[in-house]
Amino acid sequence: MRAFHYFIATGLGSGYTPGAPGTAGTILAWLIAYFLLPQDPALLIGVTLLIGAIGIWSATMVERDLGKHDPGMVVVDEMVGMWLGLWLVPHHLWLFLIALGLFRLFDIWKPFPINSIQKLPEGWGIMMDDVGAGIYTLLLVHLIRIFFFPGV
Repeated sequence: MRAFHYFIATGLGSGYTPGAPGTAGTILAWLIAYFLLPQDPALLIGVTLLIGAIGIWSATMVERDLGKHDPGMVVVDEMVGMWLGLWLVPHHLWLFLIALGLFRLFDIWKPFPINSIQKLPEGWGIMMDDVGAGIYTLLLVHLIRIFFFPGV
């Protein structure tokens, strides 16, 4: 089970990317959403919820194993947050790129109340701040779509 938890928590290994593991996990999630789950909102939502639940468990196990709070290699939270930020977003390259940029911005910046959510214990704290960033992304991308991409 240990290898399973590391595989999930590190975003299929993308969390081992030197220098910017969170960005690597986010880009992997974006690529999966754009190329493997195109135009199927139900599948994207289902994958997000399933990996989110398993990710909380795996992030908790990895955090306990390493004895370190929110280890940088754990990027399943970035993947789930990125996917959430794409819920019901039309399969349009520019909208997906905007979502990618916004998610990274919110994930790094951690505006209120995201900055306090990460204080939750173990995998919950790891996951939920990125869920918050995903929600901010989702709302803003849909507003951008309505005002700047009305026909999409």
